[in-house]
Amino acid sequence: MLQFNGDRIKFARIYNGLTVNELATQLSISPQAESQYEMEKVAPQFDKLLLLSKILNFPIDFFLQNDDILIKSGSSYFRSLMKTPKKYRTEQKAKIHLLAKLYSIMHEYIEFPCLDIPTDIESYSSPEEAANYLREYWAIGSEPIRNLLRLLEAKGIIITSYETSTTDIDAFSQFFKINGQETFFIAYSNNKTSAARINFDLAHELGHIILHNWNEDTEEITREEFKNREKQANEFAAAFLLPKISFAREVYLFPTELSHYIELKKKWRVSIAAMIHRACALGIITMNQYQYMIRIMNKKGYRELEPLDNLLEIPYPCLLKDAVELLIGNNIFTKKELLEEFSNFGFSMNSDEIEKLFALEKGYLSEEESIDFSPVTLKLQKRRIK
Repeated sequence: MLQFNGDRIKFARIYNGLTVNELATQLSISPQAESQYEMEKVAPQFDKLLLLSKILNFPIDFFLQNDDILIKSGSSYFRSLMKTPKKYRTEQKAKIHLLAKLYSIMHEYIEFPCLDIPTDIESYSSPEEAANYLREYWAIGSEPIRNLLRLLEAKGIIITSYETSTTDIDAFSQFFKINGQETFFIAYSNNKTSAARINFDLAHELGHIILHNWNEDTEEITREEFKNREKQANEFAAAFLLPKISFAREVYLFPTELSHYIELKKKWRVSIAAMIHRACALGIITMNQYQYMIRIMNKKGYRELEPLDNLLEIPYPCLLKDAVELLIGNNIFTKKELLEEFSNFGFSMNSDEIEKLFALEKGYLSEEESIDFSPVTLKLQKRRIK
């Protein structure tokens, strides 16, 4: 027997980035009444349930279901944590948590790549050494990484992009234990329209995955410790994307000419600002030269939009998208049956929300499927034809 689930209202509210007061206003009820829904002290009338479904973009059945999918969630690392309101962080955590549960369902049918990261990385004393070791462990040499996103997906890290109503969140990473397996998710903002910036965000989150503790609440660590971990993740990202010897060999030619860095950006797929910072960190240019070049970039407007930002191909997550298309393409499920399968596990979802989470083309799951029949071939009745 279906029974109203107040936790699902709370989840869907947070998922949509709404406070209790904001949702209550849209429902034309008091905040106290809305809280009673969430605490299951009062069940909403059907008209309010319909309105909840419309506002929160979840089917009514979602608020009447439970699920028994058990996943253990660990730490999460947000870039810009100190300036990002907690409301936005909890919204994105809700989305990645739901995606993790849907991923666990897909895992019943799909052999996803196993997580392939070294376990002895802590023995390396600096982010630079850890980055060099990871390149060696993955056997990718010291040349530019053309598509970091695809590399991470191949190594068992789940990548997704997300919509956000704030520009304060660049990317974040989250640890889960799913079906007994350690799984890392990285999500980056759809607001980013630069392949170079996306690459650095992904490498930054990879730095957290490789370097830091995933069994603590990062909301509880000190401001100083958080800043230190962010610094380490940035150093790792720079070293991983721009290896010391191979990158320095090219920068040494014209280390203070912006036009040279524009050419290097085509090859290394890293922002000019990040490359200049790396050149300074490696001692190729002085701090005075670095500061001068940054001032020139500011005057040219490069801090907002660098050369090539509109030209380098932006990578998009494909692992989850490919998994859905594999199931449907091999007739394991029709599109309708896939949504029904999620519902069977307690996750009745609107197709457009699944499309966002799995990076599917808009409308892909809502396309009508029908059985096609060939036209009937008519024949003349010979006995009537003279």
